[in-house]
Amino acid sequence: MNKDIAFLQQWINDHSNANLAVDGVAGTLTRSAFILCFVNKSVPAVTENELLKIARDLGDTDTRRIKAVSKVESGGSGWFDSGLPKILYERHLFYRYTQGMFGTTEYSNKQPGGYSLDANKNGVNDSWEKLAMAVCKDPMAALQSISIGKFQVLGKYYRECGYSHPIDMLWEASRSEMAHYAMLRDYILKVANCRSAFLKLSTNPDDCRALAKAYNGPGYEKFDYHNKLARAMR
Repeated sequence: MNKDIAFLQQWINDHSNANLAVDGVAGTLTRSAFILCFVNKSVPAVTENELLKIARDLGDTDTRRIKAVSKVESGGSGWFDSGLPKILYERHLFYRYTQGMFGTTEYSNKQPGGYSLDANKNGVNDSWEKLAMAVCKDPMAALQSISIGKFQVLGKYYRECGYSHPIDMLWEASRSEMAHYAMLRDYILKVANCRSAFLKLSTNPDDCRALAKAYNGPGYEKFDYHNKLARAMR
């Protein structure tokens, strides 16, 4: 029995109405149940008080900066029309984590890319389809290979975000918008270590350069992130 797959099947059963056989053998039923488990079309929006808590956790006194970062760095809503939380599946990370043991497939490739915004006839996004295939091969590797939610925080940072397993990080992202902001907070504090850059944000674009670089990388100027953050602050 594959213990990792058995764990996945039991986890799905515990978090949904699925009644999968916990046999460590994943197929069509496990893939389908995995996706359905995360569908949520009634997610509560983040509240002003929750945003203020996030801001204070970052050392701020009001929500202007966290709202500016949200406006610039989020991809809009944190959910697809299907009710699944937004993810981006990174096939090259899965290939790396599994040392290529599953060969070159649509979900495993040493080269990054293969991204698609297409959805199948059931409205399921391409990244979710690939994740469902990969998670039935190696759950831990697959769930660390996705960028999750409104701010696209990689699943590999699940420990920094306070989770014992990346599947729990994805689950929380499907339950509330607040969870997305908590991941952003933890990314700033524990991954990018850019709290001081966050607190420096102002209407002056030069004050926004440090966070733009920390969050978006050295090529931030190409996409004008420092100016976008300054405009959002205004």
